[in-house]
Parts: sequence; structure tokens; C-alpha cells
Amino acid sequence: MNTSNPSAIKSSSHKPRPMIDLLVSIIAPSVVLMKLSGDEALGPSGALVTALAFPLTWGIFELIKYRKFNFIALLGMVSVILTGGIGLLQLDTQWLAIKEATIPGLIGMAVLASSFSRFPLIRTMIYNPAIMNVELIKQRLEELGHSAAFDARLLKLTYLLSGTFFFSSLMNFILAKWIVTSPTGSTAFNEELAWMTLLSYPVIVIPSMLMMMGIIYYLWRTIHEMTGLSFEKILVSRN
Repeated sequence: MNTSNPSAIKSSSHKPRPMIDLLVSIIAPSVVLMKLSGDEALGPSGALVTALAFPLTWGIFELIKYRKFNFIALLGMVSVILTGGIGLLQLDTQWLAIKEATIPGLIGMAVLASSFSRFPLIRTMIYNPAIMNVELIKQRLEELGHSAAFDARLLKLTYLLSGTFFFSSLMNFILAKWIVTSPTGSTAFNEELAWMTLLSYPVIVIPSMLMMMGIIYYLWRTIHEMTGLSFEKILVSRN
């Protein structure tokens, strides 16, 4: 680690804060949309702008403070901007459903397409030197003659990883079509958008996280079976 570079120290020491992310990105915007969308409060447009400002500001703050490019965070901010544009421009609600499905769908397609290249995205997202002792694992696989079998297993995991994003895309589309039916720019639209945001966590986020945990466990078990390395040696030490 480059100790002479303060931004490098911030980036490497940054740890996920799921409870804060949940509060800022889901709970706070939903409360604003539900409670402040009436004409006697902020009004539909004012409440929508205020609600979208929470995740947008938080995402920009994280990127600037830790100076670490995060493709997923960038997509999240693009998603917020598109949602705001659909609401403020009062476009048809079908565009909201399309937008909700498009971003995870594009990620899933990118992951799937990468399986036909020399560098599957699973190597960037999960099986990478920041998380696992890739060089040690590679050395042990070569010594035991399991490199080809491991590459085949990684290909299978790439398909499973893309499947989690396609699941998210489909469920986002269904949830948006089912819940958000009122005209954009109305108080009812904001309230429905809030409910969609709240329900997305138990309906989409948690199942997707469980799928991802299953993929990580499957990868760890594969590495352990093919190399004999312990859990501690597979993962990068944070000491």
C-alpha cells in the first residue's frame, strides 16, 4: 500500500456500511416520498427531487472522499438521475419499468458476454487479488494439474453470476409494473415509487445477496477441493 498517498489510504481502508447505505438510499427517500409529496408539504416534484438527492449525494460523496472508481456505484447514480428525469418530465410509467430492468440487465449481459473472452468478469468481481490469494491459488492449481478443471468451474460460476443480475432485472420490471401505475408527477406516483423502493429490498436485494453468497461459497469450496488450501489462506489477509 502506498502510505505516502492519503487518497490511497482512504480507498484501501474504506469498509462497506450496509446499514448507512440502507438508511440513505432506501429508507430516507421512501419516507420523503410518502410523507412530503402532498401539496401542503414539498409537492410531488419537490419531494421527488429531495428524495433522489439522498442516494445521489451519498454516492458522489463516497466516490469523491475515497477516490475509488466503482462501476456499480456509478450505475446506481445513473439510475437515480434517470428516475428523477422520468418523474420530473412526467414520462409514461412504462419507462420507469424499462429503466428498472435495464441496468441490472446490462450488467448481466456484460458478465455473460465476458464468458466468451479470456477475462470473465467473475475474476474482477469475486476472484480477484483484492479478495483472494490468486497467485497462491494459481500456483497450487498448476502443481496439482487442476488448472483446466478450475477454469471450467469458473465459466459455470460466470453463468450463475449473470443469472443473479437477470433475476434482478426481471423482478425490477415486475415490481415497477405492479406497483407504479399512477401518472408521473403526481403525489400518488411518488408514494408508489416509495413503496417500490421499500419492497425492492426484501423482494430483490436480499434474494440477490443470498445468490451471491451462494456463488462465493461455491467458489471457495471449489478452490478448497482443488488446492487443499484452508479458508484463511484462500482469502487475502487484512493485517
